[in-house]
Amino acid sequence: MANTTTVTRGRGSSPAPGRRRKKGGGPVKATGMPTWSIPYVLLIPGLLVIAGLLLYPMFQLGVMAFQKVGLAQIRGSKPAEWVGLDNFEKVLSNDIFWSALRNTVVFAFVAVSLTLIVGTAVGVLLNKLGKKMSLFVVIGCMFAWAVPPVAQGVIWRSLFDAESGIVNWLLNLLPDWLAAPPAGQQDWTGTPWLNDTFPLYVALIVCVVWAGFPFIAVSVLAGLKGIPSELYEAAKVDGSGAWRTFRKITLPLLKPVFAVLTILSIIWDFKVFSQLYVLMNGPTNRDGFNLSMYAVAEAFKPPQKLGTGAAISIVLTIILLIITVAYVRQIVKQEEM
Repeated sequence: MANTTTVTRGRGSSPAPGRRRKKGGGPVKATGMPTWSIPYVLLIPGLLVIAGLLLYPMFQLGVMAFQKVGLAQIRGSKPAEWVGLDNFEKVLSNDIFWSALRNTVVFAFVAVSLTLIVGTAVGVLLNKLGKKMSLFVVIGCMFAWAVPPVAQGVIWRSLFDAESGIVNWLLNLLPDWLAAPPAGQQDWTGTPWLNDTFPLYVALIVCVVWAGFPFIAVSVLAGLKGIPSELYEAAKVDGSGAWRTFRKITLPLLKPVFAVLTILSIIWDFKVFSQLYVLMNGPTNRDGFNLSMYAVAEAFKPPQKLGTGAAISIVLTIILLIITVAYVRQIVKQEEM
């Protein structure tokens, strides 16, 4: 009788086809690449694009902040001159910088607060509506959010136009005891809203809040969908009102959502430029500059001083980093308590 041998697969068996096992390590693909490294390799193209579009320009901006760069240096007729911290000293000793910083901080505080309040209120309303009506309102809100910043500025500049703006037309419809025209004018027609700093920033705040609240509303709505309905039912049984339910249930459970939305809103509103540029019709009113407008005016208005503009941008970036880090640390401390 012929001898037969039974072969069983065990530890010493060969790996499955298309995969081999590296001696002393994890599984290896047929290409010779460890399995754990594949996700990181797939990230390389995206990282290269980010490096080319973001990191390299940021590096160039940092270098330029320590140089004297003007039109001659841009044309290549003269080399850039290293000036050390002179650009930063000029910026910090300029009264326009401190005025622009004040405008930036006050505007960001008001705009972020109003955007979060309006967006949260709309998000709660959307959560109360039926599916069809909620979808209809969401689509309508997202149309405002999808409008490009320059187009936002054009829309609201036309609305606040001194001669043909809808804002002056609506104010003319109101009785004098509710909206009296400025002194020396029979009505609101001809009122130059965008010439002075305060009404200019009122228009800018309205523009930014109008365009920004839909993103907040949709994000809050997504967070509300994740809160168990049993919590609201229990609160209703206990006789809790709407405001108390929001403070005790909705707000604590949505803290992570609000943390992210607040940071994003601060970053976006601190560096608002396009809307202000259109409303102001260019860097014409120095009293109305924010830091972004001040940087562009210094860099590109004759005589061009790109080094000074880069220094202002670096200062703005540092301020944003400080605010973001401080806010994140505060949130982490509250979570640990």
